[in-house]
Amino acid sequence: MGEPRQVGTHVAMLRKVSTPKRASYADLVALPDNQVGEIVEGTLYASPRPAGRHALASSALGGELSGPLQFGRGGPGGWWILDEPELHLNEEVLVPDLAGWRRERMPEVPDEPFFTLVPDWVCEVLSPSTAKLDLALKLPRYAASGVAYAWVVNPATRALEVFELRNGEPVLVAAFAGDEPVRAEPFKEVELNLSLLWGAP
Repeated sequence: MGEPRQVGTHVAMLRKVSTPKRASYADLVALPDNQVGEIVEGTLYASPRPAGRHALASSALGGELSGPLQFGRGGPGGWWILDEPELHLNEEVLVPDLAGWRRERMPEVPDEPFFTLVPDWVCEVLSPSTAKLDLALKLPRYAASGVAYAWVVNPATRALEVFELRNGEPVLVAAFAGDEPVRAEPFKEVELNLSLLWGAP
């Protein structure tokens, strides 16, 4: 597992918004409220709001991590775990499904509409409409910005992949599937029940 993961072919309903020049933040703000706007390599992408299976996996994972990592309930604490933060990383505007910062790097959550401090961890939950953007475009941009760990959750295949930043590249270091209990970097102190992400009671 020493090579970066190769991105496969995905069906995408993602809308690439044509602009006469490099997209600006004003272009992003002008999108309808029911779309998530991101700027990658100067291009504005508009994604639909997540469908139910996507929202369930993201919400369940955030809930499982927030207790022990953010609030110290049965875990080490020391993290902020946030849903869909808007990240301004260099000239990119990215919105992961979840992101985490160690409190030693970000003692307080800034009262701003976006974050310029690079997260220590991000998670993308794949949907048919966003998989190509998440894997082919955003994952390398997270690495280029210095995000140490990236998780990719795929509700359709019930899988979790863990990428670690190595020599400036996102390298697949662990993969889990089904309902198995998981301990994965950078949260190895916490055991996750993957079945909760797929809708188990």
